[in-house]
Amino acid sequence: MSWQPDIARLQARDDEEWCQVEEHFAGRLLAYAQRRTGGDVQAAEDVLQETMLGAVRGIQNFNKAYTFEQYLFGIVRNRSIDYLRRRKLSTLMGDEERDDFPDLDAFVDQADTPSAIIRGEELTDRAGELFVDILRAWVGETWEAREFQRLAVLEALFAAGWRNRDVWRHFELRDETAVAGIKFRAIKRLQALAATMGSGNELLRYLASAEDGGGRMLDMDVGAIWAQHQVSCPPRTDLEVFLAGGLEGAGVFLGFHLVQRGCENCRANLDDISGDPQAIDALIETL
Repeated sequence: MSWQPDIARLQARDDEEWCQVEEHFAGRLLAYAQRRTGGDVQAAEDVLQETMLGAVRGIQNFNKAYTFEQYLFGIVRNRSIDYLRRRKLSTLMGDEERDDFPDLDAFVDQADTPSAIIRGEELTDRAGELFVDILRAWVGETWEAREFQRLAVLEALFAAGWRNRDVWRHFELRDETAVAGIKFRAIKRLQALAATMGSGNELLRYLASAEDGGGRMLDMDVGAIWAQHQVSCPPRTDLEVFLAGGLEGAGVFLGFHLVQRGCENCRANLDDISGDPQAIDALIETL
């Protein structure tokens, strides 16, 4: 298991603990920022510095619903967006012939803006938290069972919102019925996990109505929840094993996760682990 900081020590402004944070996370955060800023090394370094300052300032309000890595990546994403907005604004203001300025929110693709953790109006906050816990438990089970294609199929269905026929063709499954079967069994397992958790019955009616292939489950904006909480991102230690030639069969999931889903967090981890982004580009092309 990768190193995780002592949040209490961080909140107490323990210099040694914060130095450990920089040692363990700076590389992957810099790799992420560099990609977000178009390869501008100086800008990426500035974003990283702002990220670390933001992490120190905000640690008192750390939300335990997230991992510490998610906390840091959330900050670096926001700081990258701020950088892109400033750069766009600077470019526009340098155009003396232009006198109509669009809304700043238009400078950055809306898909890149931080989304709400839970958007479904009918879910309580507690139900939303439970749903994240259930998704994580279920993804963990699937990963531990090394059912990588199944996980990729379910990420395509639940996170990316693909239709059964698109999933069937992409993963070369037998037919759409095979996709429906995978989805049905996943929802049944989610129901079983919900039933074992405190207040889990709050979710059962939503999960039950998803059995017909649509319904309330998708109304919860599963894709936003999935991405916000990075529920399918492999542990960094598993990415290290994969780069070393282990985790046989994981390429089918990582190919979808990195290419179709475009997971920048995992990409930043791979860049940092390898130290050679171009080699990672070449590797991803083979997945």
